[in-house]
Amino acid sequence: MRVVLQFSACLALGLVLGVLLLIGLMLAGRFELIELWLLTGKPLAQLTLALLPDALWAELTGVADAAQNSSVRSFLQLCAALGQSALLLALGFLRLWYRA
Repeated sequence: MRVVLQFSACLALGLVLGVLLLIGLMLAGRFELIELWLLTGKPLAQLTLALLPDALWAELTGVADAAQNSSVRSFLQLCAALGQSALLLALGFLRLWYRA
């Protein structure tokens, strides 16, 4: 139980740092780096859109044929990229702070 709590805290910190990095890149006008970052979330977003049923996406988004909607796809890519970054940061923090 303790490891789960530690990992959750590291994941939350990684997510906050990822959002701060995204905001910093936007303020600095480095949109080409944001585009590269979004490309890391593209495979997971496409896999999620392909595997989960269309009825679920319609309920979640309120958009008919959500898997083909570019706004839904772009938002899912952003979430996947942020999640992957947060996970990598969390694993690094967990290793750094809670070495056994």
